Amino acid sequence: MIFLFLTILTLALEKLGTAFLFNGNRLSEVNILVDVITVLLVFTLWCVANWCTTSLMDGKGKMKDIVIAMGYALFPIVLIRLPMVLLSHAITMEEGAFYYMFGFIAYAWAGILVFLGTMMTHEYSLGKTIFTCMITVVGMGIILFIGLLFFNVISEIIVFISTIYREIRFR
Repeated sequence: MIFLFLTILTLALEKLGTAFLFNGNRLSEVNILVDVITVLLVFTLWCVANWCTTSLMDGKGKMKDIVIAMGYALFPIVLIRLPMVLLSHAITMEEGAFYYMFGFIAYAWAGILVFLGTMMTHEYSLGKTIFTCMITVVGMGIILFIGLLFFNVISEIIVFISTIYREIRFR
């Protein structure tokens, strides 16, 4: 959980503190709460979808193991991208290729650690891990769809009840 918190902090500092040459965000339009919710949502969706998938595919890991492995997998983002915020103030636009390359390396390294964490946590072979990761991404989409559908139905019920209440009150 500490690495998850540090990742959220790093991404927030990156949006606010990166030099203007490499920061495509308008500081007046940056909403850190959206970024926090996005990171927490993706992390939670991956962990839940992975647990659901691997519980059906004879995975050895428990939910606690999945959360720990995914938390450790986020560490390269903190390790590389946090110093890059400071470094962005010292480099020029011509050296920007290195800045973007290191950003890509951070996410690629984290992705590899997610893959290897899934493989080691559930004691899967390489092929089964690839299949599990693809099914986990599909599962994330299904969970997100069901969640959005649920909130849409709840909002429609609330609108319906408030309309009935207004009709009864005005008659």
